[in-house]
Amino acid sequence: MSRRNLVSWLLLGIVFCISGLISQDNLDKDKTFFQKKREQMVSSQIQSRGLRDQRLLQAFLSVPRHLFVPEQYRREAYEDYPLPIGEGQTISQPYIVALMTAAAEVQPGDKVLEIGTGSGYQAAILNQLTDQVFSVEIRETLAGRAAGVLRSLNYDGVRVRCADGYFGWPEEAPFDAILVTCAANHIPPPLFQQLKEGGRLVIPVGSTVFFQTLTLVRKVGGRPVVKQLLDVRFVPMIGEIEKEKR
Repeated sequence: MSRRNLVSWLLLGIVFCISGLISQDNLDKDKTFFQKKREQMVSSQIQSRGLRDQRLLQAFLSVPRHLFVPEQYRREAYEDYPLPIGEGQTISQPYIVALMTAAAEVQPGDKVLEIGTGSGYQAAILNQLTDQVFSVEIRETLAGRAAGVLRSLNYDGVRVRCADGYFGWPEEAPFDAILVTCAANHIPPPLFQQLKEGGRLVIPVGSTVFFQTLTLVRKVGGRPVVKQLLDVRFVPMIGEIEKEKR
């Protein structure tokens, strides 16, 4: 090899080394930035609003919410509002995800059903609390994308199915808890039927056009015991429920 070529190769190697160092530095800065944003989110949006269960807080500290939203929104991922994720759907604001999770009272080993996978973020939070999470998404594109993100981040306790969530996941019933992340104008009977005795169903119920009431339903003696939690606004459930409007 000529001296000229040798010098060229050495210079090229130096450039690659510098580029690698810069890239790693940027990755480290991003990691620090998002970690701080997560800590701020938990402190100012969740803990300060009265949710102080340590398992719950640790779940929100652990899950990288920014990786569940489109790249252009990642710097906003930990702010106190919902964000679009495509297909006309949103990822709920962190506090609402936390409130629904807390209301479901998920314990280690519980079997949990989520209706409306969306971005996959709620499922990831649930998987921090139990290793049996089943999530149903009616939109094929979102189901595939969420399953891919969950798999890439090693949330192995989550199974995603593309189907109409109105019917739940009967083959895996009964469930200790069911969370519905889309608005319904009534409680789908199949979901209540798939609850264990003593199980909890958390669902936004009301007008699918305007606002709903986040509702906790417990199965006691085979009957629903209902508690209203908070006024909310969710995107509507679609599919069979549209035929069942009352």
